[in-house]
Amino acid sequence: MDPRISFVTLAVADLDASRRFYVEGLGWRPELDVPGEVLMIRAGERLVLSLWDRDQFVAEVGGAVATGGIPPITLAHNVATPAGVDAVLDEARAAGAAEVSSGTEREWGGYTGYFADPDGFRWEIAWNPGEIGQSVLP
Repeated sequence: MDPRISFVTLAVADLDASRRFYVEGLGWRPELDVPGEVLMIRAGERLVLSLWDRDQFVAEVGGAVATGGIPPITLAHNVATPAGVDAVLDEARAAGAAEVSSGTEREWGGYTGYFADPDGFRWEIAWNPGEIGQSVLP
């Protein structure tokens, strides 16, 4: 198996709220949109963000979805400058995101801030001046 991730799937409580946030608010374009079931958005050349209705998710995957508290995952969107971090955080707030933290200089040399989507999934917006941080920029 080669080291890559093809889909990131988030089980969401309200698919319509997620659609409003990601599509209408942030302006992302769906690749697949099945109302009441799933919304898929191309997030990279070979990466898809899949927002899946929580009940549909449980029916296929099995088990129970953990609720309450902060979901134990973050998604990161890297940008080329610290000002880019602030601009994306402003855009997310305008789309209805809850601000978790404003842009902050980090001890490791970068600058990051966080927002939460309608289900509380944390998005890190990051300027990472290191080699690995620069390698993921378009």
